[in-house]
Amino acid sequence: MRVGQNPMKSVKEVAKPARVTVAVLNYIPLLSGFYAEMLDVLKTCLGAIWENTEQPYDLMIFDNGSCDEVRQYLLDIHEAGKVQYLILSEKNMGKGGAWNVILGGAPGEYIAYLDNDCYLYPGWLSRSLQIMETFPNVGMVTARPFRTKEEFYTRTLEWAEGTSGAVVERGDFIPFEVFREFDLSLGQSEEEIRQHYDTTKDVRITYQGISAIAGASHWQFLARKEVLQKFLPFDMDRPMGQVRQLDQRMNELGYLRLMPTEPLAMNMSNTLRAMPGMVSSTQARAKIGKKHLLLDFPPLRAGLLALYDVIFRWYYDRRTK
Repeated sequence: MRVGQNPMKSVKEVAKPARVTVAVLNYIPLLSGFYAEMLDVLKTCLGAIWENTEQPYDLMIFDNGSCDEVRQYLLDIHEAGKVQYLILSEKNMGKGGAWNVILGGAPGEYIAYLDNDCYLYPGWLSRSLQIMETFPNVGMVTARPFRTKEEFYTRTLEWAEGTSGAVVERGDFIPFEVFREFDLSLGQSEEEIRQHYDTTKDVRITYQGISAIAGASHWQFLARKEVLQKFLPFDMDRPMGQVRQLDQRMNELGYLRLMPTEPLAMNMSNTLRAMPGMVSSTQARAKIGKKHLLLDFPPLRAGLLALYDVIFRWYYDRRTK
């Protein structure tokens, strides 16, 4: 038997979600080794969202089974009103499982997704929306130009080359330093970066007075929720390494994949040392001394990283059972 009436029956309005949901996927299982600086990286990522997002938005964070200290930080900022939607997963569901929750549950008309090591600069959202709402049938916009594989934007090229009023140009439209900065964050050597730049070109498309670089990426993107839901559910059998399914499937269905001509996002990876105002990775290596540069010797580096991977898996498997 019910006692009294539910007081919510007298409420005539409920809060409406913002047009854009900025969604961050976080995973920091421990604060040592590869992940030693990742809490600082996460804090920098979130700080950039709060400071550099000029459009109205709601912030959603999906935590994929992080350690206690990280989860407590997330609970604290949620309690402080800085995060509108916080989802804590007991275990690591992998990126595919997390995407199923994020892309299926984010309430906004647009979802601005980013990994927890992404830094956003002022103007990133307004510029992404400008491209999204100028070009037709856009699937995703990544807020930084870099050279992606052409196989993932073939349908973008088909549209541009077959559309009256669209201008297609090929050349070095991304300055080398902008190109180099991003590729260094992926762990590539100076030689690999120079070779990549010298043997590839950018594709710039101009439509209705707005220019964009062909391509986009799963690490950071703006997309319409109704489009993303066409690709759900993601069934990935590994935590990482299969995320290009989204890039591939979106291209196959004919959606445009674009980037602004200027860098408005940056991949921090697992350290702040390469960010402006911080000690660069090159400077850090110079301070270490020549004998420690042996750590960059490819065979030794590969062996040590393989050993670290084995140790991490032992620890992680024991921790999650």
